Amino acid sequence: MMTILEAIKTRRTIRKFDQTPLSKEQLAKYIDASRLAPSAANLQPLRYVAVQSREMAEKMFELVKWAGYLAPDYDPKEGERPVAYIAVCSDKSNRSNWTSLDLGAAVENMILAALSDGVGACWIGSVNYPEATKLLALSEDIKLECVVALGYPKEEPKEVAISEDIKYYVDETGTLCVPKYSMDDVLLKTV
Repeated sequence: MMTILEAIKTRRTIRKFDQTPLSKEQLAKYIDASRLAPSAANLQPLRYVAVQSREMAEKMFELVKWAGYLAPDYDPKEGERPVAYIAVCSDKSNRSNWTSLDLGAAVENMILAALSDGVGACWIGSVNYPEATKLLALSEDIKLECVVALGYPKEEPKEVAISEDIKYYVDETGTLCVPKYSMDDVLLKTV
């Protein structure tokens, strides 16, 4: 079994997916992991919509944008699209100034829980929010914050050192490369 640190170090955003469906129980497991994340003042403003049906997943696919640095060439093609999504929402009556912090912790928990099952994820903020809100039939007191695309990976992105640019790219072998700063770059000092 993978340790938490191994999961964190090997986790990469997945944008190409095998077409094996995910179960309702799997999606519930990822939402459960998400709801257990820290929440500022324990307000717990986040709510979720699981998108499992192929029909709804295809409709959601049309409302999100993929891989900004590589679009549209690296967009998932037919047979590579996500098989499920989890829409992460907030209860407008329960919002605080810290909802964005709650969102970050909750979505990362969700992504790591999915990874524990070998399921890849893409956290998407580039969403046609008005249309996705309609598609999900969200009430006026619920705000769509982001969606997480899910499915078994059909690609293996790799971490590479940053040379001159932070933009991810596809190398000569067709592998998605994700530049990351080194510890020497990000650790200012230890006091």
